[in-house]
Amino acid sequence: MVLTGRVLSTSRRLLLGTALSSAALAGCGLLDSEPEPEPQPDPLQPLLNEALALAAAYDRAILADASLAARLTPLADDHRAHAAELTRVIGPAAPSVAPSSSAPAGPAETTATLRKAEQAAQRTAVAACKTATPERAGLTGSIAACRATHAEALR
Repeated sequence: MVLTGRVLSTSRRLLLGTALSSAALAGCGLLDSEPEPEPQPDPLQPLLNEALALAAAYDRAILADASLAARLTPLADDHRAHAAELTRVIGPAAPSVAPSSSAPAGPAETTATLRKAEQAAQRTAVAACKTATPERAGLTGSIAACRATHAEALR
């Protein structure tokens, strides 16, 4: 009898240990059959992409018509500063900038095209500001205001 009680006691401990080990392994993901979900892109990534695209658009416009350099260079520099700050906040991510198109022919057409791009980008920044965390709202609001100012400067 003593032997039977001891065997049952050891079996219970072994069973309990096995169950706990299995639970621990399941909790760490080794026994999960579903893959980890893909990480979601940062909500500020579209603002970074637009900042880079706008800076590139200004650079193309300046190359196409050097007489616009004094007017457009500060605006391009603003977008590069936004891109640098957004990169600092969201971390290094591979920005996806749309392929560039050629700059319009004349200064009036160039500034009109850039103004439309600024207005569209400003709407994106306003939407991002509305959904941003309190820590990011100041940055997104500042970018939205700057883009609105650029659109007015291009009138």
